[in-house]
Amino acid sequence: MGYRAWAGAAAAVLMAAVGCAPGGGGDGGGSARPDPLADFHGQEIAWEPCDAGFECGTYEVPVDYADPGGARLEIAVKRLPADGGSPEGSLVVNPGGPGGSGYDYAGAAANVVSEDVRAAYDVVGFDPRGVGRSAPITCLDRAGLDAYLGAEFASEDGDADAAELTDEGVRQVEEANRGFVDACWADPSGLAGHLGTADVARDLDVLRAVLGDDRLTYLGKSYGTYIGAQYADQFPDRVRALVLDGALDPTMNQLEMSVQQAAGFEVALRAFAEDCLTRADCPLGGPGDTVDDAVGRLADLMADAAREPLANGLGDGREVNRARVEIGVLAALYSEGYWPQVRSALADAFDGDGTALLRLGDGLYDRDSGAAYVNSTAALIAVNCSDHPSPRDVDAYEEAAETAAEESPLFGPTLAWGALPCAFWPEEAVAEPEPVDARGAAPILVVGTTRDPATPYAWSEALAGQLESGVLLTREGDGHTAYRTGNPCVDAAVDTYLLSGEAPEDGTVCAP
Repeated sequence: MGYRAWAGAAAAVLMAAVGCAPGGGGDGGGSARPDPLADFHGQEIAWEPCDAGFECGTYEVPVDYADPGGARLEIAVKRLPADGGSPEGSLVVNPGGPGGSGYDYAGAAANVVSEDVRAAYDVVGFDPRGVGRSAPITCLDRAGLDAYLGAEFASEDGDADAAELTDEGVRQVEEANRGFVDACWADPSGLAGHLGTADVARDLDVLRAVLGDDRLTYLGKSYGTYIGAQYADQFPDRVRALVLDGALDPTMNQLEMSVQQAAGFEVALRAFAEDCLTRADCPLGGPGDTVDDAVGRLADLMADAAREPLANGLGDGREVNRARVEIGVLAALYSEGYWPQVRSALADAFDGDGTALLRLGDGLYDRDSGAAYVNSTAALIAVNCSDHPSPRDVDAYEEAAETAAEESPLFGPTLAWGALPCAFWPEEAVAEPEPVDARGAAPILVVGTTRDPATPYAWSEALAGQLESGVLLTREGDGHTAYRTGNPCVDAAVDTYLLSGEAPEDGTVCAP
């Protein structure tokens, strides 16, 4: 999943919505109607060597599937040919986002999938429309995005607490998010109205056909699960094996998802704090301190940073204020693997140096050492807001922030406000939700982690229950997503499914 700013702090938000469109699997009952996408399905990718052992190219899709004879756009694609030399087909991979690069994810194939899977399948990734190398949408320039991500707003006691914004603070956050949306729609690509996941799923089906696969084999993580669910619902008879790891619940709107996500990050925060207190280098306390004590000390750090920003050793003029402290901590809660880094970064922060936290946040938002951003934040917001109707009344977000604060005092309010850009997204560009059941599809494997902070386990349970052929595999543990994160039970079950199509028994649980 991906983070998104509420223009004052980090907001980890992913939209789960369905904009199901005509053109599902099959040929309409055997009729002789011509295929309006025949030209697209018959393309050949001019693969060229790129990087060590990889091949890269592009293929074309319609900008608007309602007008396949109209404007086209190029989708960038990358593959690692199967090690075995005689591929059984292609495995398409997507890391999530929205805004994540499948192209880059395929480039990390050695870590993304097992050696056995790489021997049997070409590993293929594409940058979805509007992302990375595929006609990227841009909403703000570097300076504008720096200001948006680091903005803080008037609160009752001056600590930029998103649960206690004054009337002026609410006006400020509304103005900032209206400005972001206006900038998206001013993007010269003209793609802002054609970025929904329903269209990405159609682009994926064109890729399946171009690759020469009769049915799709796919691994999607986080938001990538929503692409897979959309694909299965539109093209159920073209499903071979779909792994949906760290799933989204398609029945929720943006604001509902944000509030539920707050509870997930609260669980992750408390798990981090509990672990931290057992270690000699814990900056949040020591023997005799409770988790509440540790979380309270972090809350004090955030409030202090709002009043007096921490030092920024990068020398780029950005204030390490509450917003950026929060972004850095949230980034590190995605995985236990980051816990040592956040302990060290917090130790520096308590000494007045926010540089390490700033770097953690920069990694999350793809801001490189050259101070450039990739377009993941713009794509994330544009796709989220395209996928499902959201409340149009700002009061609904203010009420949601208050509700979220009850379960997650530190992060809940900012996550709720993080959905606000969708209140201003033009209604004509928002998909109408429909149920996702993928009736008639082959078994679809949904993988959930019990203490996943970004995509709570309940979402995986929900998606597996909605899909007619859904099979739920559970990993007990912490961190975002499950496959290839160190659990042999999960890895073996997923590999068996990808290689043979044989899913584990529904309800299988993998212990740590």
